[in-house]
Amino acid sequence: MKVQQLGRTGPQTSIIGLGCMGMSDMYGPADETESIATLHAAIDAGITLLDTGDFYGMGHNEMLIREALRSRNRDQVQISVKFGAMRDPAGNWLGIDGRPEAVKTSLAYTLRRLGTDHVDIYRPARLDPAVPIEDTVGAIADMVKAGDVRHIGLSEVGAQTLRRAQAVHPIADLQIEYSLISRGIEAEILPVCRELGIGITAYGVLSRGLISGQWDKDKTFSPGDFRGRSPRFSSDNLAHNLALLDALRGIAADKQATMAQIAIAWVMSRGADIVPLVGARRRDRLAESLGALDIQLSAGDLARIESAVPADAIAGERYAPVMMEHLDSEQPHAG
Repeated sequence: MKVQQLGRTGPQTSIIGLGCMGMSDMYGPADETESIATLHAAIDAGITLLDTGDFYGMGHNEMLIREALRSRNRDQVQISVKFGAMRDPAGNWLGIDGRPEAVKTSLAYTLRRLGTDHVDIYRPARLDPAVPIEDTVGAIADMVKAGDVRHIGLSEVGAQTLRRAQAVHPIADLQIEYSLISRGIEAEILPVCRELGIGITAYGVLSRGLISGQWDKDKTFSPGDFRGRSPRFSSDNLAHNLALLDALRGIAADKQATMAQIAIAWVMSRGADIVPLVGARRRDRLAESLGALDIQLSAGDLARIESAVPADAIAGERYAPVMMEHLDSEQPHAG
């Protein structure tokens, strides 16, 4: 597994990371034994970047990672944690809390659940509109000085917020959705990240399975699967989207690869400062994702892929309207 530095000031990580959310939340029931086996397989394959959030399963995901690391060397991985998303016992979303006191309280609980003395990258899950980003980042910077956090990251913020945060403390990376069908960052956010030396950890590289090659119009959602409320999976949009993506099947076949591998390889082709996070919940899906590392996309391949799936051709926003409102990266001032 190749490694690279995450941004100008971040840690050395594997060139692909593992997003762990689906092992605890959002996609319906998961098998805990298989989840731990998948975490072990990822680490054994050389993946060092594990991404989680303290609100994934209300702490379950962090405890799952702790259990998986009992038989592995903690210092061989970088744990990236998002905080600040508030939920009630039923799992409903209540908003974002980026107050300095909340930052430090959330971190204290995270360290206990993970069974570690530090988090490698700590980031607010979303911008709290009621708290200046300088205050939130400043509180994390206090924890960097104390040794509880190694690096500061951000998630789903726009270019102006990036500049304000960077003025307080170096930002290692921006975690943001980026895929063949979600390319909004290319206009302004990605150039500003490159100007400031901020890396990108790209989530949603398969758009929640939509471009995995495993989805069809008759597939049903299990209880708790948030895709049932996702505009891109709605009956109005799904047929259009699946038809659009059909062209990728032929490209994948020509490359002797799967659609998922082509989609991941495309994200990796966008630059050495971009680390895709794959959300594999099972070992077979992880193995498929790792196969993307062996795919070389020529300029001709890339042109063919982008011609088959043009930017902005997908139908539907990436989140439901109420969730889109929480994305600083999608607001008019984001540039």
